[in-house]
Amino acid sequence: MSFLTKFSLKNAVAVFIMSFLLILGGLFAFSKLKVDLLPNIEFPQLTIQIFYPGTAPQDINDQVTDKLETNLKGIEGVKKIQSSSYENFSTINLEFPFSTSLDDAEETVNNIIKDTDLPDTAEISVNRLSFGAFPIFNISLFADGKEDLQQLLQDEIVPEMNKIPGINNVSVGGFTEEILQITVNQEKASAAGLSLEQIKEQVNEKQLSFPAGSINDNDIVVPIRVQEKIEVKRELENIVLKSKMAPNSPAVKLADIAKIEEITDKPEITRFNLQDSFSMAVTKQQDANTVEIAGKVLAILDKYDDQLEYKIGFDSAEGIEKSVNTLVKEGLLGALFASIAVLVFLRNFRATIIAIVSIPLSLLVSSIFLYQLDISLNIMTLGGMAVAVGRVVDDSIVVIENIFRRVRREKTGMTNALIQDSTREILKAITSSTITSVVVFLPLGFVGGITGEFFLPFALTIIFSLLTSLIVSITIVPILAKFSFKKVPKEEKEGPLQLIYEKIIKWSLRRKGVIIGLSILTLVGSSALIPGLGFTFIPNEEQKLLVATVQLPAATSLDRTNDISLQVEKMFDKKKEIKEVTAGIGSRDFQTGIKRQNQANYFLSLEDQVKVSSFIKELEKDMEDIVLKEEPAAKLGVQEQSTGGPPSNNNVNINLYSTNLQDLQKAAENVENYMKEQKDLKYISNNFSEKQKQIIVDIDSEKTSELGISGYQLLGTVSDTTKPVTIGNLVLDGEENTVLLSYDKQTASIDELKKLMIFSAQGPVPITELAKIEEIEEFTSIQKLDGKVFAQISATIDSNDIRSVSQRVIDGVKTDVDIPKDVTFEGGGGSDETVETFTQLGLAMVIAIGLVYLTMLITFGKARIPFIILSSLIFVPIGSLLGLFIAREPMSVSVMIGLLMLIGIVTTNAIVLVDRIGQNREQKNMPIREALIEAGKTRLRPILMTAFATIAALIPLAFTTSSGTLISKGLAITVIGGLTSSTLLTLVLVPVIYELFFFKQSKKELTNK
Repeated sequence: MSFLTKFSLKNAVAVFIMSFLLILGGLFAFSKLKVDLLPNIEFPQLTIQIFYPGTAPQDINDQVTDKLETNLKGIEGVKKIQSSSYENFSTINLEFPFSTSLDDAEETVNNIIKDTDLPDTAEISVNRLSFGAFPIFNISLFADGKEDLQQLLQDEIVPEMNKIPGINNVSVGGFTEEILQITVNQEKASAAGLSLEQIKEQVNEKQLSFPAGSINDNDIVVPIRVQEKIEVKRELENIVLKSKMAPNSPAVKLADIAKIEEITDKPEITRFNLQDSFSMAVTKQQDANTVEIAGKVLAILDKYDDQLEYKIGFDSAEGIEKSVNTLVKEGLLGALFASIAVLVFLRNFRATIIAIVSIPLSLLVSSIFLYQLDISLNIMTLGGMAVAVGRVVDDSIVVIENIFRRVRREKTGMTNALIQDSTREILKAITSSTITSVVVFLPLGFVGGITGEFFLPFALTIIFSLLTSLIVSITIVPILAKFSFKKVPKEEKEGPLQLIYEKIIKWSLRRKGVIIGLSILTLVGSSALIPGLGFTFIPNEEQKLLVATVQLPAATSLDRTNDISLQVEKMFDKKKEIKEVTAGIGSRDFQTGIKRQNQANYFLSLEDQVKVSSFIKELEKDMEDIVLKEEPAAKLGVQEQSTGGPPSNNNVNINLYSTNLQDLQKAAENVENYMKEQKDLKYISNNFSEKQKQIIVDIDSEKTSELGISGYQLLGTVSDTTKPVTIGNLVLDGEENTVLLSYDKQTASIDELKKLMIFSAQGPVPITELAKIEEIEEFTSIQKLDGKVFAQISATIDSNDIRSVSQRVIDGVKTDVDIPKDVTFEGGGGSDETVETFTQLGLAMVIAIGLVYLTMLITFGKARIPFIILSSLIFVPIGSLLGLFIAREPMSVSVMIGLLMLIGIVTTNAIVLVDRIGQNREQKNMPIREALIEAGKTRLRPILMTAFATIAALIPLAFTTSSGTLISKGLAITVIGGLTSSTLLTLVLVPVIYELFFFKQSKKELTNK
């Protein structure tokens, strides 16, 4: 690669122009990068949602869920199938390996759904899950003045937002619906032999429009259409109704037996700080730029600032911008600290500027690659840039330091030949060290699951930056050195640092056993720190946004839920720790798309100084005092809003399996109570805890057959008295109306239900003669995992030692919890995945070391040299573990990635030293010990400079307290600690190991001396 230096020196202007164009291109690419919090990773999951109105959990499980599960098991590669069947709907979640083509899997699933014999009225959809699919906004909207805000939102604002490129969906909660209500007098309808279903059919019969052939008129074909329409309210009132079940009953007009009126209905209620509002949720398409879309959404709302006001309850874009700004700040501070570290060693401003020019160039060129690969600017790419800041100056430091040193010694001054020779002298060292740093990231491809996917943009950012820095160091740096140093200060004498180091190295070479023994003793001592660190996937990070839920018994009405919610919201309003409350009663669940009138959800924005963990406990108790007093069977919970990203894996799951649902519920309750007693657990949930009363109407087939009554007729009669019948939409008096049909009296008890009369050809028959009616308790949902009914009790571990807490809980459930004999038990959770990920990363490190060995073997051509260089890695854990212990950081995925990075960084220093030793021996024919001492003194400054530049660049990241950067904090501490200890040991231990590997030759040289 020395030809690049020669070309650059001869074509300096052309190189500067190319550099300028790359800077412009990098700035353009950086400005165009999509901004998001996390890499846009699509989970290998498909979710099937089934809507089947009018079915109980057991019915939808038997008729739809179970059939689909049986057929879906045959899909190749499916890892796990989990289903949940509720009243009226169910979900089936399929999990695949990350290598799966979701397009093919989705096509297979859709084909299976088509081929499965399912009820015609069941509506089924298949959805995917990705980080980018979650809502980016929850905005509360208020009318400013007398404006009809609902009309404005429906007609103008929402349609305008839906035109924004990248918007997936804009939904607004809290709308009112204008309904034409037909309230039928039940006694009059019964006297006329009419049911609601018959009235609905006869109203719809008046709405027909069908083609009826055509006629020829003067050789022109004129089509004929026969139609009948109800166009005004008066026509609806005058419809004549005749009973089909009781032909002898007199015909009546609809107005004679029913009251027709327009009413207003509100299927969900939304509030902000106790004030009625509309609640807008915005989701984006998977690849869209979150920050850009958020800006455009707010720009549209700001256009209507004279007609509405808005408050933001949840804003992921704000969190993204905060995290991005924090990482940019850490990166800039890192660059500043690295520059100061270089300046301290070089003691020359121009040389320092030349050395650090690789920072902006490398990062901007890497932005071009990220833009071309459609990788967003997120905490991982920015974290990669922040980590790379210190490393990208290494090659330039070594080059400029070597040029500086050579020019001071030579009398020819700064010439092209001298610059080329100086660069060529260290070319092999910097090339092999950079390639070494790059290849350590290749094994990330062996790390399966979300960890590998999540860290891929991080690795790519560093790889692009390092390769660019290598090119910069052998092209731009030599040119700048040529034009910047016309006069070079005389060569300095050896400083006190070099003299002290010379004494240390001579002493160490005479006492190799002592040095190696002390190193091993220190390594063993540091390993004793590991049990005290704890193991976690990603360290817990407090969020200042809470999500609270109140779930009342399944049959609770919206009005009742709203009454209780108001009491809870008033309590929230009195809490000084809570800034804002966004409430949704009966609102849509974003993951299932289901509205539950028995549930209230809240976003709680907290003040910055609040201690979240203790406040959540206080809040839960206050909520319990209100809610459980009103509804003892209610369920409630408060937890921090998830930021997305890789799963924290800080959970423990207890899965219980049984076909005996009563025993299963009892076992689940016992486990739940046990987990609530554990101080290291929070957010305990039980998916199999709720029952509700259910009335079963068991039809006697023989009696209904005798009277010519069908089961559907009986079903229709019962349904008519308990819930409204939807006729559909009618255009009356020029306005479209949703039309509902109901009796004036609804059946409210089992006793009233038993008094129902069923029409037959022989006249009215009591329902009790046709069916047995009884009240039972049924589960509100049926959960299955891989086809087996199960209960899952989950908890979040409130500790950084996920592994030990998880194992303690599982062992405690085995020994201390009463579990019926026919219930099987299985414990697991995030710790299993954490251990698997750690194992994969450990394997990646072994492969990385192998790749580094191959790289150095190719570079140096001797099998022993790579082993000498790799010996510096053995003692990396000393500083890393000590640093983590002092900072109280647990072992995490970030730490493991930091250790992986250290394999490349640490070997860089050893390569620079060993390369100089080889030059001394091969080109200058020095004895081994002299070669070691001279190489150590010559490379001392560049080794210390590169190490301290990297350490200094990572200091802001290691000491940050900002949220959203903890993914890099453990990594920074690991690299700083490991690089510090390994650098000190490299300067002493590598020469000792080198002489040991060439012991015979060294002994011979020392004897002859």
